[in-house]
Amino acid sequence: MEAGLITYDNFVDDPFQTLQSDDETKGALNILKWAYDAYGDSIIYACSFGAEGIVLVDLIAKVKQDADIVFLDTGLHFPETYELINKVKEKYPSLRIRLKEPDLTLDEQREKYGSALWKRQPDQCCYIRKVKPLEETLQGAVAWLSGLRREQSPTRRNTNFINKDERFQSIKICPLIYWTWEDVWNYIRENNLPYNELHDQGYPSIGCFPCTSPVSKDGDSREGRWSGLNKTECGLHTTGK
Repeated sequence: MEAGLITYDNFVDDPFQTLQSDDETKGALNILKWAYDAYGDSIIYACSFGAEGIVLVDLIAKVKQDADIVFLDTGLHFPETYELINKVKEKYPSLRIRLKEPDLTLDEQREKYGSALWKRQPDQCCYIRKVKPLEETLQGAVAWLSGLRREQSPTRRNTNFINKDERFQSIKICPLIYWTWEDVWNYIRENNLPYNELHDQGYPSIGCFPCTSPVSKDGDSREGRWSGLNKTECGLHTTGK
């Protein structure tokens, strides 16, 4: 392990807390350059291919054209999401984009836990189809990237550029923490980036189709996830196991 490298075991605090975020990318490009210089091929971007994800993919491609990007393929995503992934692969052919599937197929999950587990035990479904696959993906990884933004929800407002990730015992790097929803869309339009068509239909945050609903224009960006349940996170960005 390179001397001075920030790891889960030696993490003390975010070294970029005083980083000036008044440049064009609000610090994101500087953080990405630092991250790939520091961690190289060992860093992984777990991308959901939402609006923030598209911005981060484009910024990553400017820093490391052959970066490793993983999509957690639950088997329950909207057709529009898979269509977008194909468009992104065409636009950035050098990026190593791979789809990570759960150990259980949907049929196997139904046989073991009953039908529509996402309705009865959404946390269990998220663990099987998203959290556990990311655990496997990050096995041995020192750091990973995420598109979290502080304004997305109250649970994310204290996110830093560099975070100690208790959930995966890794370093979680979040370059977009200071970006607003308007910033994200301005970047997408100015750079003519592909994006999920569901964003134009009232879906600010897009996950699995059984657990994602459209929201009012002024709604919280996580409001449409697990509507009617006391749940706003799948478990990837929480500390509990």
